[in-house]
Amino acid sequence: MPNLSHFMIPADDVDRARRFYSALLGWTIEPVVPTPDPGGMAAMQYHAITTGPAAAGTLNTGGLYKRHLQEPILDFVQVDDIDAVVLKVEKLGGKITMPKTAIPGVGYTAMIIDSEGNLFGLLMPEKK
Repeated sequence: MPNLSHFMIPADDVDRARRFYSALLGWTIEPVVPTPDPGGMAAMQYHAITTGPAAAGTLNTGGLYKRHLQEPILDFVQVDDIDAVVLKVEKLGGKITMPKTAIPGVGYTAMIIDSEGNLFGLLMPEKK
């Protein structure tokens, strides 16, 4: 069954948000080495979040990035077959806001809006 696998927190001030979550919750938040893509992680000021040790029934990874619009915290659901899931979205009353997109070294992602107007991501990890 697909589970939540990752979350992303947009921030107007990435350094301020990093200090806040680190001090409040003890999370480890470290910058990700930017890619040569000028619109990629460097532009996002992307930071990887580790919320604590991996444990059964918990989600322990996330990201913090520079807000571009007024986007909310974004959750990702891990799926085995992203193509099959994306094919169902519109049939079930949802909308695809970003089609299947490769993230080198990570896998494939897509963004959708559910039937109630909520945005969330799909993630299919790279097969290793």
